Amino acid sequence: MEPVHIHTSRLLLREFDLTDAPSFFELNADPEVLRWTGDVAFPDVAASEALIRGYDTYRVHGFGRWTMFRLSDGEILGWCGLKRQPESFVDLGYRLHRRHWGQGYATEAAQASVDLGFQRFGLDAIIGRAARGNAASVRVLEKVGMRFWKDEACEGIEDSVLYRVERP
Repeated sequence: MEPVHIHTSRLLLREFDLTDAPSFFELNADPEVLRWTGDVAFPDVAASEALIRGYDTYRVHGFGRWTMFRLSDGEILGWCGLKRQPESFVDLGYRLHRRHWGQGYATEAAQASVDLGFQRFGLDAIIGRAARGNAASVRVLEKVGMRFWKDEACEGIEDSVLYRVERP
């Protein structure tokens, strides 16, 4: 299968590459970014590189999380994309450097990811997870057509909500 390259009006999303490791390390070093995720910071850039090297979901499923670039200057903004979960569903995830919050990038990338999931990969439904208190993330899920599905603790965040959208 051809590698995924998603273009939107302001963004390019593409598969992870080792050159992304320093930016991913920086992203996961920000306590405000990690506050809503349940994840821990990478101890060093080498840990970020190891994650990228071991990331085989493109080969296994054809899709995954994608590095998000701003087209105007090529800066890495974060990542966004789809992930097949062990519970047999596909979830939408995104994470941006704090300096890029509130500019619509997460919504733009999330919409492109959802559209690709339905159109190219034939998914029947996609879910989104967020900490209940993360109003900005919940708004992104709603803007891409997701509706509240259920309360469920997930990925280290006890008070979480799941949203869902089905293929139109």
